Order: sequence, then structure tokens, then C-alpha cells
Amino acid sequence: MAEVLRDQAGAVRGGEELDAVRLEAYLRERLPLSAGPLVVKQFGSGYSNLTYLLRFGSDELVLRRPPPGANVKGGHDMGREYRILKGLEGVYAKAPRALIYCDDDHVIGAPFYVMQRIHGVILRGGAGGAVDAPVTGRIGAALVDTLAELHGIDYAAAGLAVLGRPEGYVARQVGGWRQRYAQAATGDVPAMEAAGDWLAAHLPPQSGAALIHNDFKLDNVVLDAGDLTRVAAVLDWEMATIGDPLMDLGVTLAYWIEEDDPPVLQRIGLGRLPGGLRRAEVAVRYAQQRGLAADGFGEQMVFYSVFGLYKVAVIAQQIYFRYRQGLTRDPRFGGLDAVVAVCAGMAMQAARGGE
Repeated sequence: MAEVLRDQAGAVRGGEELDAVRLEAYLRERLPLSAGPLVVKQFGSGYSNLTYLLRFGSDELVLRRPPPGANVKGGHDMGREYRILKGLEGVYAKAPRALIYCDDDHVIGAPFYVMQRIHGVILRGGAGGAVDAPVTGRIGAALVDTLAELHGIDYAAAGLAVLGRPEGYVARQVGGWRQRYAQAATGDVPAMEAAGDWLAAHLPPQSGAALIHNDFKLDNVVLDAGDLTRVAAVLDWEMATIGDPLMDLGVTLAYWIEEDDPPVLQRIGLGRLPGGLRRAEVAVRYAQQRGLAADGFGEQMVFYSVFGLYKVAVIAQQIYFRYRQGLTRDPRFGGLDAVVAVCAGMAMQAARGGE
């Protein structure tokens, strides 16, 4: 069932606690905060960086930090995410306002940043009930329009041109994610090897350069509580960079679960709403919003769709690897090896269909 989340922060998971005494002292020295003791809760639905709700009396803030055992100089660089949000301040109204960054591990044991709390609705889950079916198509359309809007940001004006090198971006991404998979592999998944080989052999020319989110999906946006068809904020900018916008769209399509997708994807509910747009409709609407030629766009998206599925599989494998190593005890992660296999199979199915 689709789940409507307004304030779902709960108890902090074992092994992921914060040093509340040190954290409170650090923040009170640097931010104007209400009186009252610090109360720490955790948002428990994410699969990557850890996110906490901090309450100081009437004030609410959000803290983000890497998970235990993560490579903080790679995809969990808190300083980089903080700088992205600071750059977007005053340029993109749907980015949360970053307040403070700390790289002193003595405070909570890892780098972290604190940002404003965005109130609204987050939709999670796969199949129906919480939102009326006629509304879901409009929510999906708003999501696609927001991605197209994001890709139109003047990233140079925001001072974010230094984030990445657009030239050769596609080739670097394919090579980089293949390497990440090799480093996190825990078993033999032939379809993953085949998908990686296929991507390397079918590199397309660069389609353009834009600020891309790299993890744009349904549960990474906050919807307006008064109008669910309006996106109020975009969250989780940890992987944002300057690159090919169609690579970003490909990842979004990989997260866009449909009714006839394998049950393992339906259960984790990464991005589907009942009655919402299908992937082909998402691609067409994106092309329209970006002013791209619709003819042949579906065929052009085959490579990017395969890449998106492959990347999601690698991310799932990296999390599963940490689970197998005992670096996280979250029981949700114990079945992610099945997600890897399913995404890899879907990637190869898409590749064969595009040839």
C-alpha cells in the first residue's frame, strides 16, 4: 500500500545513535535554537545516508551523515552535498536550505551537515490505497516536470560548474559503476556482467550537460500537503553533479516501478504509484518539457534505461555488501541481493529489446 508520510521519524536504530550531548553543545554554539533539551529521532526509510530529526523545543532541523562503514570520500561526501545546497540557495527554491557543516569526527563520529526541516508529504510504497488513482497521474507528471525543471538550472550561475566534467561523463560513469560492482560483489550474477559489457560496447554521444540529481525518485521529493500534485522540495542531493541529463532520466526510469514488474521490486516500492504514468509516458513527457524531439526518443533512451537499471543494481549490491560485512543491521538490506538479480535481468531484457 502506498504510504503517506508526514512525520515518520522514530526511534534511532541500534548502532546508528548520535552523541546527543556533544551534538547539542556544538549546534547551540553556532545556531540560534529554542530552549529545551535536544530530542533525536531517525527517519528510517532511506537506503543510503542516515537522516535524523533534531528537535530543540519548537525548532526542528534535519541532520544527514554517512552510514557506518561507508566511503565518505566517495558517494557519501557530506561536505559536497552541503556545498551543493548552499549553491542552490536563492537559485532553486525546491532545494532545502543548508545551515551548517561539520567535518570534526569528534562530535558524532562522522562528518555531517544540518539543514532546514521541510514539512509536507512523502509517498512511499508500491500499490494503491493512500492516494486516489486520478491524482497519481498528476503526481507523476509533476515529478517528471520537476526533473526537467532541475535540468534547466543555470548551474554556472549557482557556482556549481566545478562539480563535474561533462566531457566523457557517460564513459566515466559506465566504467565507474562497473568498478564499484566488482568491489562489492558477493556472488556470481551473470546478468550483471553481461549488462556491464553491453553498456561499455554501446556508449552514445553526449546528449548535453546539466545539473543532474542522480537519485531522482518518488520518495526523494516532498509534496505540498495541501496539493499533492505540487512538488515542494527535492531531497537527497548527495550524488548530484554536472553531467548528461539523459543519464539522470535513465536512473529515474529504473526507479519507476510498474504493475507488471517483478514482485521483488513491487515489495520495496521504489517509485510506483497506482494509475500513474508508465515509463514510456515518462520519457515522452520529459522530452516535451525539455523541448526535445519526440521522434525516436524512446529508442534513444534504451541505453540510458539499461544504465539506470544497472546503477540501481550496483547501489543495492553495495548496501547488501555492507550488510553482509556486518556494518549495518537493518533487516531490510538482507534481501537486496534479489533486487540486484532482478534489475540485472531487466537491464539485459531492455538491451536485447533495443537491438
